[in-house]
Amino acid sequence: MKNKITIDELEKYLWGSAVLLRTHVDAGAYKQYIFPLLFFKRLSDVYDEECEKIKKEYGEEALDWEENHQFLIPEGAHWSDVRNTSQDVGKAIVEAFHKIEAANPEKLQGIFGDASWTNKNRLPDRLLKDMLEHFSTKTLSIENCPADELGQGYEYLIKQFADDSGHTAQEFYTNRTVVNLMTEMLKPQPGESIYDPTCGSAGMLISAVAYLKEQKKEWRNLSIYGQEIVTLTSAIARMNLLLHGVQDFEIVNADTLKTPAFTEHSKLKQFDLILANPPYSISQWDRTAFESDKYGRNFLGTPPQGRADYAFFQHIIKSLDDETGRCAILFPHGVLFRNEEKDMREKLIRKDLVECVIGLGPNLFYNSPMEACIIICRTKKENNRKGQVLFINALNEVTRKNAQSYLESKHVKRIADAYEKYESDNDIAIKVTIKDIEKNDFSLSIPLYIQTTNENEADDRTVQECYGDWKASANRAIMYHSMIMEMLGGAKDDNR
Repeated sequence: MKNKITIDELEKYLWGSAVLLRTHVDAGAYKQYIFPLLFFKRLSDVYDEECEKIKKEYGEEALDWEENHQFLIPEGAHWSDVRNTSQDVGKAIVEAFHKIEAANPEKLQGIFGDASWTNKNRLPDRLLKDMLEHFSTKTLSIENCPADELGQGYEYLIKQFADDSGHTAQEFYTNRTVVNLMTEMLKPQPGESIYDPTCGSAGMLISAVAYLKEQKKEWRNLSIYGQEIVTLTSAIARMNLLLHGVQDFEIVNADTLKTPAFTEHSKLKQFDLILANPPYSISQWDRTAFESDKYGRNFLGTPPQGRADYAFFQHIIKSLDDETGRCAILFPHGVLFRNEEKDMREKLIRKDLVECVIGLGPNLFYNSPMEACIIICRTKKENNRKGQVLFINALNEVTRKNAQSYLESKHVKRIADAYEKYESDNDIAIKVTIKDIEKNDFSLSIPLYIQTTNENEADDRTVQECYGDWKASANRAIMYHSMIMEMLGGAKDDNR
């Protein structure tokens, strides 16, 4: 296949579209225009590829049979129709998008978003023509660019936007090496239902699919569900899944705490596996409604207005299947020890739902030196894990490069192996009982149970990396100080 696009070519091709937008559009808005055009090009090229195969196998008359097409491209709504438009190009793009969505209501309704394509001050015809010509330089058929490879290129573009536009991209990008770790520990199985209540660009859901593909296990029978509050990001999630070749999924654009999308018989739908990175410590949420939540998501209590972490936590636990349910959640360290959430944390621990707490290293998040933890919960623990919690110190299981940290495969393996063994290991893990945690006033703060200092090693970091690590250490010191003060404050309250 001489026309097959290499990954390097694909990445240069995709990023080239962003370069065209510079000086015209803010970096944070690239995604509003590039993702829909990329998806439009892919749909048109795959449609053409299908048509060629249909004509060869069944003849010209079979082209009108809907069952032969993955998606329908109505007359006048093909990429070539828009490309041949000489003026009012933005209007032609919008009309094509509307026609395609209308022809594929179940799969594509609303998927192209609502960007201002007709704003000629921002997007003059000449710029849009340049964009169309740029994307037209390659054919994005399945033969030229298989779903896995196009999906990989798409993920590359998402990461580039996170790097290039700063915090504007963080609402839908989580470091993929951390996501891979979470997936590796939960081990998705064929036929399972997988859910992400704050799915962003669907990276965690795609990671579960990729895990099964790598294991050479059946992945097409997964049932995939996600909810995302940001309209554009939910559309990106749908595009991302489709570009990765995933067909059986449901992504809903709505507020998970206010309007959970997946219910059955007036109860939350339950899932085998949940992967999540909820927004950290948000204060703009309806606490009053949660106090009398009709789905019983306040079974541990009602979180404080200033931090909705335990609202998401309870939503996730309540959404787990009673027999097979397991989850991995990326949280700020504060959920482990904050005094204002102590009662909820105590109930959670006493219910024996927490299986493992993993402390991650700094700089694993784009444009932020913050550290986070992964909490793994399971509705039905194995007998040898009941009444116990495993703490894993993964502070040093990172590789630094250009002030950015990531997990190599060796790090993922070491952490996942420690979780799988579920044994105390002075080097990385320690297993404690619920009684041990009770002695620490139900704090899950990792330093209470296992050493978390950095290794002494030759320092070959850049000044930027040193600054990032220093900032992370300062944040860690503040966190520990806060933890101690909250514990002391709780003690004072108890003595009143």
